[in-house]
Amino acid sequence: MSLAEAERPVTEVMAEIGRNARIGARALAIASPEQKQRALAVAAGAINAHRKAILAANAKDMEAAQAKGISKAFLDRLLLTDARIDGIVEAVKTIADLPDPIGATIAEWDRPNGLHIERVRTPLGVIGVIFESRPNVTADAGALCIKSGNAVILRGGSDSFHSSHAIVDCMLDGLHAAGLPVECLQLVPTTDRAAVGEMLKGLDGNIDVIVPRGGKTLVARVQDEARVPVFAHLEGLVHVYIDKSADLEKAVSVTLNAKMRRTGICGAAETLLVHKDVVATHLGPIIEALIAKGCEIRGDAQVMALIPAAKPATEEDWRTEYEDAIISVKVVDDVAAAIAHIEHYSSHHTEAIISEDLAAVEKFFNEVDSAILLHNASTQFADGGEFGFGGEIGIATGKMHARGPVGVEQLTSFKYRIRGNGQTRP
Repeated sequence: MSLAEAERPVTEVMAEIGRNARIGARALAIASPEQKQRALAVAAGAINAHRKAILAANAKDMEAAQAKGISKAFLDRLLLTDARIDGIVEAVKTIADLPDPIGATIAEWDRPNGLHIERVRTPLGVIGVIFESRPNVTADAGALCIKSGNAVILRGGSDSFHSSHAIVDCMLDGLHAAGLPVECLQLVPTTDRAAVGEMLKGLDGNIDVIVPRGGKTLVARVQDEARVPVFAHLEGLVHVYIDKSADLEKAVSVTLNAKMRRTGICGAAETLLVHKDVVATHLGPIIEALIAKGCEIRGDAQVMALIPAAKPATEEDWRTEYEDAIISVKVVDDVAAAIAHIEHYSSHHTEAIISEDLAAVEKFFNEVDSAILLHNASTQFADGGEFGFGGEIGIATGKMHARGPVGVEQLTSFKYRIRGNGQTRP
């Protein structure tokens, strides 16, 4: 659909997109693994070949965002560079080369009456992805949906409008090359927010799942208004706990990376918890390393007494996803106290423990109810690509169907195939 066509009423435009998506879903559901692999391989090549056009489109988006006075963290999420385009290309290639999940047998067994039962993977159908500033979501979501046999409707934010269109053009090259209809992947051609509302209603039953990728306000709206299932996390309120047995070098390097590698992503650490027994040895070096990288410290009374540069942490700080170079720091009595703090404040996204005590680690792993738990590793590994999924369409913190990074397998459902030889039920 062209931008000119988007001048029609939003309800009309979105209804057509929904109908077209169902056409695309039917085509993808029966597409061969080779077709899907070729579509993504060609798309990756097109993104690489047209990087100048993509960067030029992104420059328009960046200029407009800067003129609005958008935050530094937001600008970082929006920005594309040659290195980031390299990452997009590699992600699409990796997804292309993943085993095709559709038709794979998850389990099979025989019944005493001779029936043979198989549980096999099937596509979900049509996936609606609503995202804000990250242009890479356009390629990641498109590639993951195509690989998993799902049509996708992409509704990017106005801030990434030009970047997303440039990337979608490359994805469509791949569909053409593989003989698949362009309806398999559609980008909503309007920045009118009414389009989001239409998607949340389900487009007359044509959307099967909604995936929001963005800030708390967007995700909260989706969860409140959606009339179809949602894969989502409300926010990434991520904790790092330094246990009394923590190796100092690991504690410093992992915490620094967890907070400062990229402060605006959902896996960035927002709260640091330090065991009281290592305050004298570990707190100072960790905080010094963070401050040296430009991180603001907000601490409890004990931290304030030891760190002159620290600001007092309020109750709201323990509940805040900063998405910036700020971290809240608290001293806790033991691993149980750390777990209690996490249980009270966490968004159940990602948490890490730095410890050499395997009993403490097991307690942390068993009792912390978050989608992703790490031991002696940065929370910034909370990413589908790092899990070997090739990328992710989002991270789900709910407990139904999918949890953690949502990759190719998580974008499937299943059906039962039962083979008999004339059996009837008495």
